[in-house]
Amino acid sequence: MPPLRPSHLAAQAAELIERRIRSGEWPVGGRLPGEVALAKELGVGRSTVREALRTLAAAGMVHARQGAGVFVTADRPTAGDWATRLRAAELAHVYEVRTMVEVQAARLAAERRTETDLAAVDAALAARLAAGGADDAVFVDADIALHTAIVAAAHNPVLDDLFAQFAPVLREHLVALVGLFGLREGDPNQGYDSHAELVRALHEGDPAAAGRVLAAELESTRSRLLSPH
Repeated sequence: MPPLRPSHLAAQAAELIERRIRSGEWPVGGRLPGEVALAKELGVGRSTVREALRTLAAAGMVHARQGAGVFVTADRPTAGDWATRLRAAELAHVYEVRTMVEVQAARLAAERRTETDLAAVDAALAARLAAGGADDAVFVDADIALHTAIVAAAHNPVLDDLFAQFAPVLREHLVALVGLFGLREGDPNQGYDSHAELVRALHEGDPAAAGRVLAAELESTRSRLLSPH
C-alpha cells in the first residue's frame, strides 16, 4: 500500500479502503480488519481511521455492528444517498468561487506568464495526460496541479492564496464524485483537449481566449457533476 501524504489523511485513508473494497479484497458482506490493524497498515492514527470509516459509512459502503466490527455493505457509494447529494450541493458553491478566481487568473496568466511559467504549465499538462491511466484520485491531483500552475503564472499572491484555500475542498469533492458519476467513463483523460487549448492560449498571450476556454471547461464539468443522469 502506498504511503499517505501528510495532508487530508482521513480522506486519503477512505480512498485507499474504498479502492480495496472495489477490488474485492474486502468483499460485500465481509468484515474489515480491526481499527488497530487498519491504523497500522495505513500508517495513521486510530482517530484518522475512525474518520475515514465515518466517511465510508455516510456513503453507504460500510456499517458498524455493535460488538462485531465494521462490515462492507456496498462496493461503491450509493448515488442517491444524502451524503452524495450534500457533496454535490457543496460542489456547486465551490465551482462558483472557482470560476470567479480561475477565469481571471487565466486571463492574467496569458498576459504575465514567463518562460519559466510556460515550462511549468507544459509539464503539468503532460502529467495530467499521463495520469489518464491512473485512478481518480491521481487524475484529480494532476488536474488540480495544472490549474495551480496556471494560477501561479498570473503572479498575483492574493489569487494564489484564494486558490490554495479552496483547492483541498475542491479535491475532496471531485475525488468523491468523479468516479461515482462516471465522469471519466469512455474518456480517461476527460477534458484534455480543452486544457491543451487553454495552454495554447497562454503560449500565444491571448487573455480573452484563455478566459473563454477555461470558463467553458469549468461550466462543462460543473454541469456533468451536478446533473449526472
